[in-house]
Amino acid sequence: MNFGAPELMIILLVVLVLFGGAKLPQLARSLGQAQAEFRKGIRDDTTARTDGAAGDEKITMTRSELEALVAEREEAARRTHPPG
Repeated sequence: MNFGAPELMIILLVVLVLFGGAKLPQLARSLGQAQAEFRKGIRDDTTARTDGAAGDEKITMTRSELEALVAEREEAARRTHPPG
């Protein structure tokens, strides 16, 4: 789908009407942060795949080890990205 200048101007005008001029910088900042977080997640995932086990190697862990790992990562995510 190609958007030309007139279409982008209409979209910008609609966004301006919906969110107001005061909210646009905050909206743009949050979109930029979300994009940066998304790129970081992709980069981390790619690094984990290349640094991880070889294609034929299987990694096994017990259920309790898995639950501990999940809890540890959730706690780390809460510390780096507090809600609100």
